[in-house]
Amino acid sequence: MLTLDHIAIAAETLEEGVEHVETALGVPMAAGGKHPLFGTHNRLLGLGDIYLEVIAVDPLAGSVPRCRWFDLDRFCGPPRLTNWICKTNNPAADLPCALAGTGPMVEVQRGDLRWQITVPKNGCLPLDGCAPALIDWGDIPSPATRLPDQGCGLRRLKITHPESDKLGQFLQDRLTDPRVIVAHAEQPSFEIEIDTPWGIKWLR
Repeated sequence: MLTLDHIAIAAETLEEGVEHVETALGVPMAAGGKHPLFGTHNRLLGLGDIYLEVIAVDPLAGSVPRCRWFDLDRFCGPPRLTNWICKTNNPAADLPCALAGTGPMVEVQRGDLRWQITVPKNGCLPLDGCAPALIDWGDIPSPATRLPDQGCGLRRLKITHPESDKLGQFLQDRLTDPRVIVAHAEQPSFEIEIDTPWGIKWLR
């Protein structure tokens, strides 16, 4: 079984991504950290049982030995939702069923946090990034449990893709979260609907 873990917004710079989220939602993001393996850094926002991540290439990181996750080597343009991540408690059962190109699990560290996550060799998850990365925190609680409560919560995550049937087949009987909606559309897209202290807000 899978559970929704977090949602990622990519940005050309971390500052641009944070400003995008804070302006849209009216709440501050919390500190994150650096990911030495991929040369990236992030900031986080708690959404109840999950969290929102803004992630960007760290300009101080220098070169890295592999393609960056979430296709960040090729990212350009304004900050936007690009990926979602599901927690697995049983990688041995879930990985063989994942969409082709999801990639193997690699061990990642940020500060005192260590986890495993699927990363394709080319950095781009299947279905133009609409297929979820799978993450295994092991015995470590998700960062969502460490984040300050800003009065925000996820109402809905909508994912569209021309091959949405492939994503739906993978998620069937594995992810039972009613907040996650998969629909057909000619263009891949993400949209989240969030409860905030100022009412319902949207991010794309």
